[in-house]
Amino acid sequence: MRRPTLTPIVAGLPALVPFVGPEAQERARGRPFRARLGANESLFGPSPNAIRAMVEASSGQWMYSDPESFELRHAIARLHGLAASNIVIGEGIDGLLGLAVRMCASPGETVVTSDGAYPTFNFHVAAQGGRLVKVPFRDDREDLARLLDTAIKERARILYVSNPNNPMGTWWSARDLDDLISNLPDGLLLCLDEAYCDTAPTDAVPAIDVGNPQVLRFRTFSKAYGLAGARIGYAAGEAGLIAVFEKVRNHYGINRVGQIGVLAAVEDQGWLQHAVGLIARARDRLASVAHDNGLVPIPSGANFVTMDCGRDGAFARRVLDEVLLRDVFARKPGVVPLDRCIRVSCGRDEDLDVFAAVLPEALAAARG
Repeated sequence: MRRPTLTPIVAGLPALVPFVGPEAQERARGRPFRARLGANESLFGPSPNAIRAMVEASSGQWMYSDPESFELRHAIARLHGLAASNIVIGEGIDGLLGLAVRMCASPGETVVTSDGAYPTFNFHVAAQGGRLVKVPFRDDREDLARLLDTAIKERARILYVSNPNNPMGTWWSARDLDDLISNLPDGLLLCLDEAYCDTAPTDAVPAIDVGNPQVLRFRTFSKAYGLAGARIGYAAGEAGLIAVFEKVRNHYGINRVGQIGVLAAVEDQGWLQHAVGLIARARDRLASVAHDNGLVPIPSGANFVTMDCGRDGAFARRVLDEVLLRDVFARKPGVVPLDRCIRVSCGRDEDLDVFAAVLPEALAAARG
């Protein structure tokens, strides 16, 4: 049979996906989960204003979205005291990270990240034919000093840092990040993934400096804003660098209803703060559930709590499997030594009630 010729880069990629979604797991199991606490979505939902705006916009779904995202870019710019030329909109942080890799890392060039950090970023580097160098976490945090050291020694084109990070939820202070930024060598781009900045301590988020063309700040509406299904994120940066996205981005890549809903969410900061309060309360409860069951919760600035199961990755895997068996969707880190933990997203009281009930059973079965 005749076949097309794949590029050598794509032909050499492994057939892997970074995450197996809850829907795929439910199909395999033949039944739904009782609590969906694995994807770091916000079970508290979006602003009611955003829901109304999306319902009203649904009849106009026959139209394309505004390819310039004019109103949304200006609203985000006003929120941060920036110019619209400092903002680019994309298909979540994922889509924008892929574009940043395409813009700044040619095939064969080096990109540095943390071993165990957000895996989808690694997929973008692999698809571009980049050389990925990973630095281990240190004390459950991304090792900023070693990351910078490695990027300098390897003459990297991109350094990826998330703050707070996934999968541990730990963070560095704004001062630490400013120190990192001030020491970036010429030619290196820092991709600072701030997906969880809305739930982070205030002193963990540096001021956005759009005068520095070596830093891109990536943010999303999938977490605290409760709009994961809308698939919209943005990057903030120096206007000249942001303008480069126009050369490579998918100008019709976001959906119109999501675009309109996100605009309403941005304009309802009161709801965002309400949701952040609910997330903080859920984090506290998850920490208590962990303590009650002899696990150690890792302090989190994100919308999830990672729990140290106290043994190795194999034991944590058994715990997670038993949790899944009892119809609670959760996940775990996959890299040693982070894999000694399980990770549970924040949720409503009724969701956490289910998790609190099944965790003792899961631990007993895993130990047995």
